[in-house]
Amino acid sequence: MSSTTTMTDAGAGGLRGTWNRFAEQLEGWISHDLIALAARIGVAAIFFYSARTKVDGLLTIKDSTYTLFAEEYQVPLLPPEFAAHMATYAEHLFPILLVLGLCTRLSAAALLGMTAVIQIFVYPDAWPTHLTWAVPMLYLIGRGAGKWSADHQLGIK
Repeated sequence: MSSTTTMTDAGAGGLRGTWNRFAEQLEGWISHDLIALAARIGVAAIFFYSARTKVDGLLTIKDSTYTLFAEEYQVPLLPPEFAAHMATYAEHLFPILLVLGLCTRLSAAALLGMTAVIQIFVYPDAWPTHLTWAVPMLYLIGRGAGKWSADHQLGIK
């Protein structure tokens, strides 16, 4: 009998064995597909709701959005008007793609980049919030959209 077999057999009973059996059941109930769907919807909601505060109607950017980018956000190297447009459009487009599960890795990467810009240049002390955004995006970039997605239906990894 090998040492691996002995350790596995020893873990079959008692508290550790009970816990391991429970953990295996959880792994069956909480699939990658469910985690990916929850991550896609959760991240999408954060950015889409932010986007909706920047516009009137469908996509008419508010004057207050331009002011926000000129006075508070001040992203280096980008004119505030350009940054306001790009951020607003990105916060609308990529969340929609995430909910659909279409171009998921690309959409999550784009929003992760946006999060990095916000963290580095706009709100450097808000890293706990930005980390909670980054984790599901990293998961989606690394593992993909799951079976409940347009990516899966189209055969896109």
